[in-house]
Amino acid sequence: MTSGAPERGFGIVGTGVIAAMHAAAIATLPRARLAAVTDVADGAAAAFAAARGCAAEPGLDQLLARPDVDVVCVCVPSGLHAEVGVRAVRAGKHLVVEKPIDVTLAAADRLIEAARAAGVALTVISQHRFDPGLIELKRLLGDGALGRLVLAEASTKWYRTQAYYDSAAWRGTWAMDGGSLMNQGIHYVDLLRWCMGPVAEVTAVCATQAHQVEVEDTALAIVRFGSGAVGTILSSTAAHPGFPQRLEITGTDGTVIVEDGRIVRRAFGARATAGDPGEDADPGAGAAGAAADPAAIEVASHAAQIADLLAAVEEGRAPAVDGQAGRDALEIVRAVYESARTGAPVGLTGS
Repeated sequence: MTSGAPERGFGIVGTGVIAAMHAAAIATLPRARLAAVTDVADGAAAAFAAARGCAAEPGLDQLLARPDVDVVCVCVPSGLHAEVGVRAVRAGKHLVVEKPIDVTLAAADRLIEAARAAGVALTVISQHRFDPGLIELKRLLGDGALGRLVLAEASTKWYRTQAYYDSAAWRGTWAMDGGSLMNQGIHYVDLLRWCMGPVAEVTAVCATQAHQVEVEDTALAIVRFGSGAVGTILSSTAAHPGFPQRLEITGTDGTVIVEDGRIVRRAFGARATAGDPGEDADPGAGAAGAAADPAAIEVASHAAQIADLLAAVEEGRAPAVDGQAGRDALEIVRAVYESARTGAPVGLTGS
């Protein structure tokens, strides 16, 4: 925001694990404050609010009626994102929606159209676009440093216990959550599409390997991009003890490998380097962070994305990660699920 920008009040809907990240991110931003929260669970909003010095509202209508709430963060189960988001934008609130935008394309389209009709800003959390390694990778791609892109790999090999899925009735369900690709892997699906461009076709298999859930805990897809490049997507919550998320982009002139938001290797022509000055290769990260603990997420990238939303409002532009970007990633995930279900390749038109 500019120095003369007004203070923006935030409301958070849903006070589970990820809501704490949103509250922490908001607290780091100048001229932004958490005004109120709400949750359907008895006592949850009051406890969350008491710990952060904001108001607790008994329901969504009461939170949306507050004149000091300018932006709403939607932190409810994934299958309710559009339902809550549509109500918020119709109340004139700008919107931060946790990933994924929702679990179906029809729901995503309803939310995008409602935000457009209301004239409010909508961003879908893909905070890793704001990680240092991804910013540098996009610069290299923009400069043509890798040449013509030919191959890409996106890998999320994380671990979640059965207790994680048992902690809430909505987890591990098709209606409210989706599997490892929808919940955990969608971050690097978005990064893959952001770096490589639209996807033309996917061929996939999915399996439930290590958990008692109705969704997949392991997904693997071969991807053909509109450019002619090819790639793979792998996502699992059965990879004990959990490993860094990895994005590898190869072109005719070089390769860049990103792990957990940092470039760990870049090679151009005859030159190859492990890490780079100012970048942390840390090959021993292993099970650290979100790979093994869903609450262990760094706040800086969430804060950067929320700051971008506020800047977009002030500047009258779309956020860097808008509703369409969220839909594009969701379309790829849905195509993976459809290919796994039918055993046949699935073509895409919009991603």
